[in-house]
Amino acid sequence: MPYAEVNGVPHYYEWVTESDTVGADKPTLVFVHGWAGSARYWYRPAKVFAKQFNCLLYDLRGFGRSLIPSEARAATLARGYELETFADDLAALLDSLGLERVYLNAHSMGATVAIYFLNQYGERVEQAILTCNGVFEYDKAAFEAFYKFGGYVVAFRPRWLSKIPLMPTFFMSRFLSRPIPALEKQAFLADFLMADYDTALGTIFTSVSKKATEVMPEEFRKISVPTLLVSGEYDKITPAKLGKAAAALNNHIEYALIPQTGHFPMLEAPEQYFQVVNTFLTGIG
Repeated sequence: MPYAEVNGVPHYYEWVTESDTVGADKPTLVFVHGWAGSARYWYRPAKVFAKQFNCLLYDLRGFGRSLIPSEARAATLARGYELETFADDLAALLDSLGLERVYLNAHSMGATVAIYFLNQYGERVEQAILTCNGVFEYDKAAFEAFYKFGGYVVAFRPRWLSKIPLMPTFFMSRFLSRPIPALEKQAFLADFLMADYDTALGTIFTSVSKKATEVMPEEFRKISVPTLLVSGEYDKITPAKLGKAAAALNNHIEYALIPQTGHFPMLEAPEQYFQVVNTFLTGIG
């Protein structure tokens, strides 16, 4: 499996292409996954986009197959879990692969990473798609309850959960409005169980925080790269109204709603998702 050394952590990455090689005549579309996931859930959408792009998938630091080596753990922990540091990781990954300019397609927490990347390294991005993201309003009681619940969830992750029948379906039920293949649900649960404890917990506090509610509106306003923000109509994690409000902050951001989908519209309604994104990328309706 291919790895690139990025700020002391070997980052797993893979190419999804139409043929067995990365075509020099095609641009690169980079996919960024969300909290406690991995590049695996982008594989099916990437196969469709591979007709037009060399698709680059990778696992964020501490998630999926991008494990933190014991000898690099202290230095990695010292970097913290602010999402802009993950944007720096992406820049270093592109440098290591010799990629100057790319397209981005990022989901959920990964879309927040992408927003920081757009504002710190915007000259390296042609167009961007942000899937299931938005701006939350601060609610102290709700946030504190979320932290408490999230702490329990991250702490209690015995590997045997994956052996319980129907557990993958139960685990994914809150995220979906339409069914997805069983293997993808199993992969989601496996990635969640494998996620590094410190990283999973740390990114909960940086993703959903008072600071995030204060800085993210301005981050959305600063985006100068042509961007599409896609929401799932029945998304319970990042409700569509939050995505629509975020898109309204900036004339560079187009907004699209995928009907009857939840937090993973690219898996729940892949044909609709591809049509919406492809129209944005090509300008052809």
